Amino acid sequence: MRKFKNKYHVDTNRLPGWNYTNQGSYFITICCKDMIHFFGEIDSSGQMVLNELGQIAKNEWIRTKEIREDMNVDFGAFVVMPNHFHAILNIGENPFNKGKILLNGNNYGPQIKNLPSLIRGYKSSVTIECRKLLPEFSWQSRYYDIIIRSNDTYLRIENYINENPMKWKYDRYNNPNNNP
Repeated sequence: MRKFKNKYHVDTNRLPGWNYTNQGSYFITICCKDMIHFFGEIDSSGQMVLNELGQIAKNEWIRTKEIREDMNVDFGAFVVMPNHFHAILNIGENPFNKGKILLNGNNYGPQIKNLPSLIRGYKSSVTIECRKLLPEFSWQSRYYDIIIRSNDTYLRIENYINENPMKWKYDRYNNPNNNP
């Protein structure tokens, strides 16, 4: 961790030089703060059973596509887990990327109409709705993304997302003491 203006600055997880308005497929993971199981539980058959907060997380994700029509987004596989969310998000050609792969050389402009703004909006809307039911709901401050660059990688990630609930008992963050 380095300092900027005499304050600690956490480096970005984003790929240096990549412009996140680019069309393409992205694998994202968003975690709940302290890995608390806010969204429900996995039943004995390996199926995710969403509680009210989990249903909010799912519904807000689906609404994201409607809200961001101008970004030409489409969804691949996604799953709401007890303490995190995985999704494949496809950003198509739109007025903000004009069909080009743009490299920005870390010369960041306004963070609108790109992947970070979309995730920020999603996290915000889920937080607002969930806090109406459970005021202590919170996300981890960051999220993780992978730029999917091949069909094989896309299929591997899609399989990972679809099998995630069945493999929950082996997840290192599956801690039953993390229930709200």
